[in-house]
Amino acid sequence: MIGYYVHHHGNGHLHRAMTVAPHLPDVVTGISSLPRPESWTGPWVQLPRDDGAPGYDAADVTAQGLLHWVPIGDPGLRGRMSTIAAWIEEHAPTAMVVDQSVEVCLLARLHGIPVVALTAPGRRTDAAHRLGFGSASVVVGAWPAGLTHRLLPGLDADTSDRVHAVGAVSRFGVAPGRSRTPGRRPHAVLLAGTGGDGFTRASITRAQEQTPDWDWTVLSRTLGTWHRDPAAVLATADVAVLHPGQNSLAEVASLRLPAIVVPATRPFHEQHVTAAALNDGWPAVVVDAVPTTGWRDLLHEALFLDGEGWSEWCDGGAPTRITQVVAGVVDAECAA
Repeated sequence: MIGYYVHHHGNGHLHRAMTVAPHLPDVVTGISSLPRPESWTGPWVQLPRDDGAPGYDAADVTAQGLLHWVPIGDPGLRGRMSTIAAWIEEHAPTAMVVDQSVEVCLLARLHGIPVVALTAPGRRTDAAHRLGFGSASVVVGAWPAGLTHRLLPGLDADTSDRVHAVGAVSRFGVAPGRSRTPGRRPHAVLLAGTGGDGFTRASITRAQEQTPDWDWTVLSRTLGTWHRDPAAVLATADVAVLHPGQNSLAEVASLRLPAIVVPATRPFHEQHVTAAALNDGWPAVVVDAVPTTGWRDLLHEALFLDGEGWSEWCDGGAPTRITQVVAGVVDAECAA
């Protein structure tokens, strides 16, 4: 059996787990504070949250900088760690895939379980990340081979050499070549997720007012309309507008959509590091902040980029490559 820890922030970690898990070489148990998805076919371990106790936000949550989130006295933290430990004791998994938690990496490794750590881009040179990466058998980055030095800047050579770059993981299949229908009004799709970060109703209205020759769809639970099948909406788009989170970017890349990319503030500069890499010839127009003017020019600049340039970012093979990495770790453990 393989354990798969899914971080509860947002939906991206869950989407990635649901895409990768069916490819893994054994029964996969999902482990998360998120509720079990209807389409998850294996076991699921429901964890308590560890961010709700009174005063938790002031109780040395980082253990003096050695870890990321271990609030003293939080019953949720105690409950989740003891639940994972009990599951490990009962099932003796052959490996743990962890997306993403330094603390769960360490917990699994302290139980003698090999760890495959999935990481996001960013400046992850802090003590906690070094500890987490060091405890893992391998580290997996969902970006193209050769970009680790750009997307994890500042890592020492030993850690960088242990990162397996597998390409972006998209829940959507790779789209065939795209072509525009002559005479059709161009269509922009804004991916704003559960909130919007820098996007607001006012900024979206300004963008629409500046582009009367474009149709817009806003995919957002709070700022527009959310669709159960966003791929169907994106399939009608000519340009995507997004903050470059790993999953949003992977989905745009898999559908071969040119993009306007606006990095949002994230821990460890994740999206700004990603945006800097995208400036190097990828089919994206990168801007520093949500524009107040110039939307028409930005959309037309993006419109004439070749979305096929995303083929090296997301070629559809990442789940298979992750499976190969996990299988290698399991085989090494069995041979030991």
